[in-house]
Amino acid sequence: MATELRVPTAEDHRFLGQPVGLATLFSTELWERFSYYGMRAILVLYLVAPTENGGLGMSTAEAVGIYGVYSAMVWLLAVPGGWLSDRLWGPRKTVLIGAFIIAGGHYVLAIPTSWAIWPGLACVALGTGFLKPNISAMVGGLYDEDSDEGERRDAGFSIYYMGINIGGFIAPFVCGYLGQEIGWHVGFAAAGIGMTVALLVYVLLAPRTLGPIGKRVPNPAERALLRKVFTITGVGLAICAILAIIDVALGTFDSKHVIWFLSAVTIATPFIYFTRIFRNKSLSPIEVSRMRAYIWIFVGAVMFWMIFDQGGSILNLFAENNTSRYIGDFQFPASWLQSVDPIGIIIFAPVFAYLWIKLGKRAPSLPAKFAIAIFLIGFSFFVMSYLGKVSSGGTLVAWEWLVLVFFIQVIAELLLSPTGLSASTQLAPRGMESQVLALWFLATAVGDAIGGLLAGLQEPLGNAGYFALLGLGAVIVAAIFATQVKKISKLMSGVH
Repeated sequence: MATELRVPTAEDHRFLGQPVGLATLFSTELWERFSYYGMRAILVLYLVAPTENGGLGMSTAEAVGIYGVYSAMVWLLAVPGGWLSDRLWGPRKTVLIGAFIIAGGHYVLAIPTSWAIWPGLACVALGTGFLKPNISAMVGGLYDEDSDEGERRDAGFSIYYMGINIGGFIAPFVCGYLGQEIGWHVGFAAAGIGMTVALLVYVLLAPRTLGPIGKRVPNPAERALLRKVFTITGVGLAICAILAIIDVALGTFDSKHVIWFLSAVTIATPFIYFTRIFRNKSLSPIEVSRMRAYIWIFVGAVMFWMIFDQGGSILNLFAENNTSRYIGDFQFPASWLQSVDPIGIIIFAPVFAYLWIKLGKRAPSLPAKFAIAIFLIGFSFFVMSYLGKVSSGGTLVAWEWLVLVFFIQVIAELLLSPTGLSASTQLAPRGMESQVLALWFLATAVGDAIGGLLAGLQEPLGNAGYFALLGLGAVIVAAIFATQVKKISKLMSGVH
């Protein structure tokens, strides 16, 4: 997604040697991630908590299904969020609109009533889809693409992503404690306050520090196109609303209907994208070959995120019900373990960056990194299967085991996530970069949707069986990848 450049940038070193606008975007994203991860840390716990304890009393399968489809919607809605930015509002305005919607969603969740869950989650997902791709685009716009700022740009993005993980690290401690120890809706309100801070930072500082960045609409759409898109969208939403009203009126409404419908939409979307790309007659043979390689990358990413993103749902519930969480005489809330992933990224990301530079051409190829990452994510669930077996008789496992599992997943994430994002930009056919980046986001959405649907197997299989099944699936996919490394590398046609 293109944004205009801020000129000049070379003389602006006011924030850790970076443009001062980075401080605004860093702070906005830190507090936005605080709100996102803070709410996510208690969402499933709130859904399954007994009604007498202020929760909604849902089954594990229903709660994890809602969590999965919510996570999928966050990534799916980044696609229209990017389109609206490119064609109608521009990044600056789209981020502002998204921030307002997110804050509103959190405050709706803070209302102590059961009906708030659906509109609250819908608002947070929609707003995040508007904000996430566009705030990252503005970070890129801080640097002049025509000058020699490559290393400075990389350092700027590293600082920016550090803000993401700082927010993700702090949030479970604050929102998790308030939600589990004081009241669920207090925790949701704390997430809303975090988003309000992000919004205030952005509103007050963006005009003074970002200059023209993000104001221009990169590729304005004609009125006829906008009218067509909004008409189709309106008709689609109206049909969904009518179906929902009929479902409620007949007394047959069930959250599973929403889960299955949204999951089906999510899973179908990438098929449409791939079909459109491969039907493009202007693609060269090399571009077609690279997109065939990208199918492998997409499938591997779906398998990975299907397991990885259950850290906030199934593993969160395991921490609550099957884990001894004492440090001395103090029992900490289960949600605090959601801070392990971001602190792991902060610790290990510089190590991996140094490692790839040190290894140079000896570093594993992209398909090999994917194979290792998918194997590790599967192995982490084999460890969980063992812990599930140990705890099946009521024995509580030590919390340190879950920390180990999360750290294994962090290593896997650092092998797959940056690599896949980089491959998305390099393998994309000319002029289709945004579509392929959308596919990368959609891989996470599809993985989350499938993971939410598979959660129904957890109760009949038990923890040990459920974790073993998914772990085995990942190991099988990793083995297939390992046997196809040379073939995928060849299809990538010179991209490493």
